[in-house]
Amino acid sequence: MKPLKTITKRNSSLLVVFFIIFIVFFQGSTVVLALNYTSYKRVNSLRLQRIQRHLNKLNKPAIKTIQSPDGDIIDCVHRHKQPALDHPLLKNHKIQRAPSEWPRFKGMKVENVENNYNGSEETEHSWQMWHQNGEKCPKGTIPVRRSSVHDVLRAKSLYHYGKKPTRLHLDRNVEAPDVVSGNGHEHAIAYTGPSQEIYGAKATINVWEPKIEVMSEFSLSQIWVLSGSFDTDLNSIEAGWQVSPELYGDSRPRLFTYWTSDAYQATGCYNLLCSGFLQTNNRIAIGAAISPISSVSGNQFDITIVIWKDPKIGNWWMGFGEGTLIGYWPAELFTHLADHANMVEWGGEVVNSRANGEHTSTQMGSGHFAEDGFGRSSYFRNLEIVDADNSLSSVKDIATLAENTNCYDIKSSYSNEWGTYFYFGGPGNNPQCQ
Repeated sequence: MKPLKTITKRNSSLLVVFFIIFIVFFQGSTVVLALNYTSYKRVNSLRLQRIQRHLNKLNKPAIKTIQSPDGDIIDCVHRHKQPALDHPLLKNHKIQRAPSEWPRFKGMKVENVENNYNGSEETEHSWQMWHQNGEKCPKGTIPVRRSSVHDVLRAKSLYHYGKKPTRLHLDRNVEAPDVVSGNGHEHAIAYTGPSQEIYGAKATINVWEPKIEVMSEFSLSQIWVLSGSFDTDLNSIEAGWQVSPELYGDSRPRLFTYWTSDAYQATGCYNLLCSGFLQTNNRIAIGAAISPISSVSGNQFDITIVIWKDPKIGNWWMGFGEGTLIGYWPAELFTHLADHANMVEWGGEVVNSRANGEHTSTQMGSGHFAEDGFGRSSYFRNLEIVDADNSLSSVKDIATLAENTNCYDIKSSYSNEWGTYFYFGGPGNNPQCQ
């Protein structure tokens, strides 16, 4: 038997490079069975290089890395190295460690995040899957869900990764114009009257795992804090939970944020996928899966979200639970919201792409209509807004809207325990919804 030839250093390097390119190409062009939403896609080397450069900007060096049971990789990144600070408007921004004060209503105060997991037999607070292994990020760092080549390849393009599609509003005079769009978005929402001076909003949102028909569609439940006109200069701050196979590669509900200062045209993004939102919390990962979730006729799990403007500094803060700070949107990012909001919306949104020539079967909320009530329908409860005095008050006067009640609907009410609340959702495609 002839001896094996010695591989030179040069040949070895070439083989390593070839192997890396082969693996990336193979992964980008093959169905990953664990993710039913990954499609065949051929990728050239130049596009891979552009994607990798972009990922290098997003995935900052980690002080610690945590492997989540759901497959996510959570990087613990120093808070002063996060993507938000790359924004040109934030070049000289000094990170605000905490708001000057919380909205005054129920004696809210900043507490340790573990104290927020306090549930009852009927309703409990949801958590995140990466907590299940008991690891956490060190103080001074923030947990960031690592973006992958697969994440980018699922998007329409590198430019579109992490962004919502541009809205085309067909009627600029409608009271809730955000729900009137020409790109297949459908809603079931409650909203405040127009032209109010609003400085924040709060709600507790039921968490489910709605079924998504095709990869490019999503289903979400969120709060919108809005100001400006809805055609070109809308300012919007958004937070809630979302199932988006295209963005995350699976069907799990995930905590998310979004912002835009120009009606979704060029500014803003989901989570930490562009510069903008500044995170301060080392326990909550934006974009990470929420667990446990609600089940039909079983335990109901919900999350509480509050968004408000710091009365002294002007930044827009996000709180989670009854006293956990997540981070903030710096005032420098906005035009109209640099002053105040003039409308708040609460509710659900889905994308109806009519991929099969008929209405999508993508579910909103639990997939049940509002009339099915507690334990079956999805809900928002304890709807509140923040006024100019930084005081929270229960919303008394809201309107509701759903484009097609045969597909998704909404029904609001009031009780002493839940304040103003509503049930909403639906299955999408059914004999009455085509």
